[in-house]
Amino acid sequence: MSKMPDIAPLGTEGYLVRFADKLDDAANRGVISFAAALEAADLPGVREVTTALASVFVRFDVEAVSRAGLVAALGELLDSRDWLHPAEAERPRLWRVPTLYGGAAGPQLKEAADLAGVSEEVAVRELSQTRVRVLALGFAPGQPYLGMLPAHWDIGRLTGLTPQVPAGALVVAVRQFVLFANPSPTGWRQVGLTKIPLFNVNAAEPFALQAGDELLFDPVSENDFALLETDNMGGAKLEEAG
Repeated sequence: MSKMPDIAPLGTEGYLVRFADKLDDAANRGVISFAAALEAADLPGVREVTTALASVFVRFDVEAVSRAGLVAALGELLDSRDWLHPAEAERPRLWRVPTLYGGAAGPQLKEAADLAGVSEEVAVRELSQTRVRVLALGFAPGQPYLGMLPAHWDIGRLTGLTPQVPAGALVVAVRQFVLFANPSPTGWRQVGLTKIPLFNVNAAEPFALQAGDELLFDPVSENDFALLETDNMGGAKLEEAG
């Protein structure tokens, strides 16, 4: 196995900068930091920088830069610092997102709690008090994968699909949340519901969240949740993390 991070060709116009061969917290932080530095470097010929859980995809213009030139530039940036063990971490943005847990809003909360070995009350406390980070955006515009939850939340996916969960559904599996941007089928268990709009095509910044943002899913009552209908951010508040 090659030493990571490494650079591997992907297709005719791309390279994959791999920080790990599976999801790892340090590797994901390195992915996010490296992608930000790569975009800031504005390397000649680079046309797209996209993050995944443990890698960064770089698409380039074959007319503007040679493969050897791009690999050399990527290697130089990789060697410029220790991406997996940064000397000083940047302070992420923190979102507090009102969330209705259980009942019709989280019909599989009890099942998920049983698999995690905790009561529903403890499940809500753990899920709401764990500060999770946007590991990657994908599957739908602006849709985040969030982690990491405590180890006992390493629960499996469903054996089949739930035909559809609504936009704003908070689902859980493999120590992660997914927060759905649109109504969608899923194999993850729905534990709660939010009203935060994740994608607005007409906004200056269409995606509400960015890779590296942190979130807390604060529990609210049904009455308070209903009142969020008139808030254009569904009650979600952005503050600086300490």
